[in-house]
Amino acid sequence: MEMPDSNIGIYLLIAMMAMAVSMAIIPLMMRLAPRVGMIDEPDSRKVHSAPIPRVGGLGIVIGALLPMVLWLPFNDLTVSILLGISILLIFGTWDDVAELGHYVKFVGQFAAACIVVYYGDLYVSHFPLYAYETIPETIGKPFTVVAIVGMINAINHSDGLDGLAGGESLISLSVIAYLALLFNSALMLVICAATIGGIFGFLRFNSHPARVFMGDGGSQFLGFILAVLVVMLTQQVNSVLSPSVAVLLLGLPVIDILAVFFLRAKHKMNLFKATRNHIHHRLLDIGFLHYESVMFIYTVQFILVISAIPLMYENDLLVLLFYLAICLFVFVFLTVSERRGFKVHKENNGSRDLLSIALAKYPRLGDIPIKAIESGLSLFIIASALVVYEVPTDFAISSLILLVLLSLVVITGVFGYQLYRLILFVTIGFSVYLLTSYPVDWLSNQVDLVFVYFIVMSVIGFLAVKTLSSGEFKITPLDYLVIAIAVLIELLPGENIFRENIIWMIVQMIILFYVGELLIQNMTSRFNRFTGSVMLALALIAYRGLA
Repeated sequence: MEMPDSNIGIYLLIAMMAMAVSMAIIPLMMRLAPRVGMIDEPDSRKVHSAPIPRVGGLGIVIGALLPMVLWLPFNDLTVSILLGISILLIFGTWDDVAELGHYVKFVGQFAAACIVVYYGDLYVSHFPLYAYETIPETIGKPFTVVAIVGMINAINHSDGLDGLAGGESLISLSVIAYLALLFNSALMLVICAATIGGIFGFLRFNSHPARVFMGDGGSQFLGFILAVLVVMLTQQVNSVLSPSVAVLLLGLPVIDILAVFFLRAKHKMNLFKATRNHIHHRLLDIGFLHYESVMFIYTVQFILVISAIPLMYENDLLVLLFYLAICLFVFVFLTVSERRGFKVHKENNGSRDLLSIALAKYPRLGDIPIKAIESGLSLFIIASALVVYEVPTDFAISSLILLVLLSLVVITGVFGYQLYRLILFVTIGFSVYLLTSYPVDWLSNQVDLVFVYFIVMSVIGFLAVKTLSSGEFKITPLDYLVIAIAVLIELLPGENIFRENIIWMIVQMIILFYVGELLIQNMTSRFNRFTGSVMLALALIAYRGLA
């Protein structure tokens, strides 16, 4: 499988498909969760105070698996990865239902790791500080199995705050994807794109305050994928890389779980019994708000992961010292704050903003933003189908299939809003990609017009959130994450046009996915003007690509 830059749209399509599938599956599973027992009950160690469905992992994994199966070439390595994912999904879901013990979970984790290492032949052959000599298989393979299991548990244990494990994984995957692009690894790009899409779909429901948790089914999958990708990158794709770069790419979860095990051993506690001594717990204990704790950890994770790019060919000792220096800063800050009784927030006062006051006085104003979203989104998807100079055949065929499915949904009600939501998000993704990649000449010279449209839609989306919620509008960890990733893409080496196109497509999709979700949540029937607009847009795309 080759990876020319001209095929970057394929990876965007993979990410969009994974995101759409994830966002379609999770609401359905949230309704089924109480029936199958996949509910996370609060306790003294956890930070949530009400039962939360832990089914988000199913959305992440299924959303990622579908495009992987469609786009990955089938060989020993990819088959072993897919088998490993399936095993972890089974054991993880089982644990989310029945609360398995640690040793039963280890069976699934070691089985998944062993299949990749011994059947897929993926293992560590170069150690840090020992990079110029090859490690014997009898040492390298068992070490890799243990390392993969360790990373699975590192992400699993970091899943303690809304959006934390998903966000940390997303940050790592973003830089791993960039390195995969840099070193022409199509295999890694497919896996990264699919996993990133699945995470984004999940974070839509997991940002604070979370409506769903990923559970072990999701966290074990993310840890497994990260471990496999880092081993693949440093040992196969580019073995000249410093092996120590692996700890930078994996970031804070590695040192967090090691520190937790150290503290448990120091106090003669069960190493595998959950406690409140993770970094995120300690941040909460010194007064950080929930979302502030998440953004603090995101920031440290960004620093560690991004540093892998300039340090990827540096001496192993230098890389390890840099990693330890950043982590030491975090632990010194926490320890000093705890010992001195430092509190970030001593009191929390709030006030109503002007918009909230206006809505309380004139409640009918609340209908305007949703109607504006319906009109604006309809205009965009129809216009996108009309003003592009070319529609690729695969997009046309896909649109025709979506049109048939949407017709079935409208006529028969099969799968209801879950399938409707999936079709909507894929249609938006198609529209954004086509408009960005194949604009007619006159539109290419009217960039400001498109920019103004998205500014207006962002403002309308903000107003819609305010009219639908009585809470104060704040920057969420997901907003912070999206902005930071966009800045990261802008700062990465590469051609300006390539970077700008990627950033622009990401921004457009995020804005339209969010306003589209708001629109769906406020629909009273499948029979509406917007449904007709989606059907018309799909029909136009299909016609133009097949005519």
